[in-house]
Amino acid sequence: MADQLVIDRATVSFSGFLAVSELSLTVRTGELRCLIGPNGAGKTTALDLICGKTRLSHGEIRFNGQPIHHLSEHRIARAGVGRKFQVPSVFRELSVRENLHIGHSRQAGVLANLFTFKRDLTQIEKIAELVGLQDELDIQAAHLSHGQTQWLEIALILAQNPSLILMDEPTAGMTAQETRKTAELFDRLRGRHTLIVVEHDMGFVRDIAETISVMHQGKLLAEGGIDDIERNQLVRDAYLGSGGIGHA
Repeated sequence: MADQLVIDRATVSFSGFLAVSELSLTVRTGELRCLIGPNGAGKTTALDLICGKTRLSHGEIRFNGQPIHHLSEHRIARAGVGRKFQVPSVFRELSVRENLHIGHSRQAGVLANLFTFKRDLTQIEKIAELVGLQDELDIQAAHLSHGQTQWLEIALILAQNPSLILMDEPTAGMTAQETRKTAELFDRLRGRHTLIVVEHDMGFVRDIAETISVMHQGKLLAEGGIDDIERNQLVRDAYLGSGGIGHA
């Protein structure tokens, strides 16, 4: 597989504090990459740099071979980068179906989008089935469970069909059952999209991870498979402790 995302010596500072320092990371097309580390390690800032929310002080970010770090958030999104934030952002007063229609449509404006409803019906239903919301299409988003709301936001991102999706703590606040279903969803997305997942739930990381990148104090501390990371003494000292992945 080709390299889709290349972060080359990315550095950003806030009032003299190095939030990310000389970070270099390469993610292949279709890969599911987990990004872990203690609070304050720079994980969310790294996602902010990729999607353009935060600007680099030094370094470069390339997506599909082209530098994107100088582009606006909107242009990076149009290039094929989707972002799910920690707190879901959905249209709570609208139904799941109406939310997905707005996400799928490329027209501007909520009301304008609702008039092209039927045209997108088949694709909307496919996306709803993919994320497990096919039985909730006519339910108002405000009445969904926390986990279902998270899945709806993932569906809204999928409706735009980005090739790279950034997920920031997608299982935060979920029940054990919802977390299992989310792991199953990510397995279905694996290969269809490139995924970078920031997550603190190490049991979830164990369920989904191919390659794990560990950040600490703004830098890349270690990288490898689950076994490699669990055996790494630096990672154990900085983050995992004696229990390993699944017990952090």
